[in-house]
Amino acid sequence: MTMDIPAKGNTIGKSEFRTVPIIASFLIAGFIGLFSETALNMALKTIITDFSINETTVQWLTTGYLLTLGILVPVSGLILQWFTTRQLFITSLIFSISGTIIGAIAPTFTILMIARIVQAIGTALLLPLMFNTILVLIPPHKRGKVMGMMGLVISFAPAVGPTISGLILRSLTWHWIFWISLPLLLVALVFGSIFMQNVTTLTKPKIDILSIVLSTIGFGGIVYGFSNAGEGGGWGSIEVITSIAIGLIALILFAIRQVRMEQPMMNLSAFKYPMFVIGLVLVIMIMMVMLSSMILLPLYLQNVLALSTFTAGLLLLPGGLINGLLSPIMGSLFDKFGPKWLVIPGLALATLALFGFSTIDIDTSSGFIIVLLIVLMIGVSMVMMPAQTNGLNQLPPELYPHGTAIMNTLQQVGGAIGTAIAISLLASGSAEYLSSTTNLTNPLNPLLAFTAGVQKSFSFAIIVAIIGLVLSFFIKRVKVDHPSH
Repeated sequence: MTMDIPAKGNTIGKSEFRTVPIIASFLIAGFIGLFSETALNMALKTIITDFSINETTVQWLTTGYLLTLGILVPVSGLILQWFTTRQLFITSLIFSISGTIIGAIAPTFTILMIARIVQAIGTALLLPLMFNTILVLIPPHKRGKVMGMMGLVISFAPAVGPTISGLILRSLTWHWIFWISLPLLLVALVFGSIFMQNVTTLTKPKIDILSIVLSTIGFGGIVYGFSNAGEGGGWGSIEVITSIAIGLIALILFAIRQVRMEQPMMNLSAFKYPMFVIGLVLVIMIMMVMLSSMILLPLYLQNVLALSTFTAGLLLLPGGLINGLLSPIMGSLFDKFGPKWLVIPGLALATLALFGFSTIDIDTSSGFIIVLLIVLMIGVSMVMMPAQTNGLNQLPPELYPHGTAIMNTLQQVGGAIGTAIAISLLASGSAEYLSSTTNLTNPLNPLLAFTAGVQKSFSFAIIVAIIGLVLSFFIKRVKVDHPSH
């Protein structure tokens, strides 16, 4: 491994860095990593049949992935200061490749679950590294555009995951979702090994084991508790309440410890910057809305409208494509006009689309779903990168690793919580409908029950979007008065 650039390397001209190949390496690796977040959603129905499990168990393939991210990403602020950019990039890809191979050959649900966790370790190392590298390399006035390119990855990859996997499942088994990802990851590894440079200065802060333990119990407990409620444990079960309570207590202790430490693992002084806090909350909310929609829609299209995985995948494609294409444009508009004129209309559009989704039933046309998803994804692209970039821009350079760790952790935890709540509301909405019906022999009842569950889930997403819309009126453009590192 090459040694890291000495401290003065960050203050001399950035012409030393081959910025374009470095960013390209991250784009390729990040796309596959985040594509993995939702790629299996379209295959859930097949996996349920193959392994004789139910919906609430299979959702662990998504939630377990997010749980791993929620546990590991908080430690990333520390990891970024201990290991070089090259070391972390190559290690993250080795984990992603290993997880992909295990998933491709998985003979049981347990092995498939292990594959997802190994994949998630790779993504957990890659995401904060990607953001931190951009903050170091790109001056603030150009960040919107580059963050927009990253938006292609952060929003576009999870959005097109179900579509690409739907195309694969038309003629191949779900194992091929992994096999097809593998060569792209190998290309990213080779490309990154050639072009990746060390762009950060290593400070090697003291490792505080207690902070790592509290962070793991805190974030892990909360995600596990919410996920277990989604899995059918119900919100009143002892396991769910205990898990969330232990998680919250551990997080409070973690926060107290970080504030008192001279060299905290996660520097919470980032929360002193109001635009960072607003950007963070908006990103969490839009992630909850997007990931819950991306798990509900494939299930609805296949179970209620009885569409094949291929057709369902095609219906989800226009929304994903538009989201990806708009992200760089939104980044450029952010550089020019600031966040307010993007974020407020974006959340208004997302709320409107979710109102539409809460009305879908067994007679809803495919065209209506496509239009709603396009409107939702336009809204997501207008909120995601502008809110994130504006928030991170307010931080001084020494808080970049911590800011990206906080943003990425809570984004993934929010996604896991959103997914879990969506699935639990789907289950409880369906159960409520079936318990209230009198004619149990009607073959339409299971479909009507499932639809009632979907409507209930989207009603929750509407509440989240409306809170985000109110909050968006407080966002202001950050005037960057610190040097660009």
